[in-house]
Amino acid sequence: MAASGVAFGTSGARGLVSAMTDRVCYGYTAGFLGYLSEQGEFAVGGEVALAGDLRPSTPRILAACAQAVRDCGGVPVFCGYVPTPALALFAFGRGIPSLMVTGSHIPADRNGIKFYRAAGEVLKSDEAGISRQVIQLSGGRFDSAGALANPAPLPPVSDAETAYIARYIDHFGPGALAGKRIGVYQHSAVGRDVLARILTGLGAEVVLLGRSEVFVPVDTEAIRAEDVALAHGWAAEYRFDAIVSTDGDSDRPLLADETGTWLRGDVLGIVCAASLGATSVVTPVSSNSAVEACGQFARVVRTRIGSPYVIAAMEAELAAGSERVVGYEANGGFLLGSAIAGQAGMTRALPTRDAVLPILAVLAARSPRVSAQLADLPPRFTHSDRLTRFPPDWSAQLFGQLTGGDDAARIAMQTALFGAIAGPAEAVDLTDGVRARFAGGRVIHLRGSGNAPELRCYTEAESEAEAAALNAQALRVVSTLRIT
Repeated sequence: MAASGVAFGTSGARGLVSAMTDRVCYGYTAGFLGYLSEQGEFAVGGEVALAGDLRPSTPRILAACAQAVRDCGGVPVFCGYVPTPALALFAFGRGIPSLMVTGSHIPADRNGIKFYRAAGEVLKSDEAGISRQVIQLSGGRFDSAGALANPAPLPPVSDAETAYIARYIDHFGPGALAGKRIGVYQHSAVGRDVLARILTGLGAEVVLLGRSEVFVPVDTEAIRAEDVALAHGWAAEYRFDAIVSTDGDSDRPLLADETGTWLRGDVLGIVCAASLGATSVVTPVSSNSAVEACGQFARVVRTRIGSPYVIAAMEAELAAGSERVVGYEANGGFLLGSAIAGQAGMTRALPTRDAVLPILAVLAARSPRVSAQLADLPPRFTHSDRLTRFPPDWSAQLFGQLTGGDDAARIAMQTALFGAIAGPAEAVDLTDGVRARFAGGRVIHLRGSGNAPELRCYTEAESEAEAAALNAQALRVVSTLRIT
């Protein structure tokens, strides 16, 4: 793993497609199954579910992973090209491990593999057990470039879509969206047709928009300027009640109101959690502080960024006896930790990122307009953006200078970064990266991406314009700093 250039990030193993050779992907899968064998969750003859997104490299990587399953004595169950949460629902229901080949929102020159144990995601505590596995590669299996010799075809597709679609129609009821006109921005999301089928099944009039056969890296945390313009144009042309979309593997939502304005994912999470009557809400430190300020939840737990940390904290809340536990991330991915009552009975927990539940929770609310549902939230606004081509070692050096060394050096670096933007910091939180709070509740949070060579910047302020301006200033200052 260390030599491959493909490392564990916050959402599984990810790297450049050129580094994710068949040999590397085979090795990761075999290591995953070796670890599960030690845990008593995999044995010879056991099934392993696989699925993937719509990146050009995904079929090749799936073939390598399926071959590793066979060589480890398992039976690959191919679920096709479906949303990550649809795969998880299928595998959890059968009590089998699974893996999703996806790079989520990152560009098509990268990809990844997300691993699931029989009842939940692989957590950070599992990574060491996977990494220490010793894999024996049989002679002649790979060529000198690491390509699989004579890859076997994937098995026939097992249906994971039907149960996923039924989950939401059963929960909200077939007529829940009757009379609503919804635009579905399809781009290259793997769940683009599934999402449209769910909305239609709930009674909405659906208009399909922007379908692409070329992969589009839609990031729900850093929405592209072209996607902002598209949504406003579509809203003006079609007079939608809302526009919806997802990221590449369809586990993170995008929802625009009737004006075509995209909602922030962490605001969407608050609205969804409230609609479900959550008692305990788990969310990363980067999420909007309105979740505490709104006063609607008995407990709010903050974590490091990444679904494995959110899930671990949700499990702790459940173990402590919390009645209705949910989690969400700033990217909008919503995790249901407790079963909830729906129109057709109980909807079981799904403790992995899901894009559909938060979208439908807002669309099915009594309020006729999406924008009206935000009116009661405290006036806290967040913005996020990133510097690309910012390698992890640069991030490590930057944060080392911001938090390490003697007091004089640390203060000088913090002053150089924050002083001209927001003045002296009132508090600094090192839970994940460097999160500084300033007068008036303004926040600047810097963090190296766990999935790509990027520096993420999250800001918060009392207006959307101020949060965006604060973000742009912070990234501009960072880009001029000398990283040594």
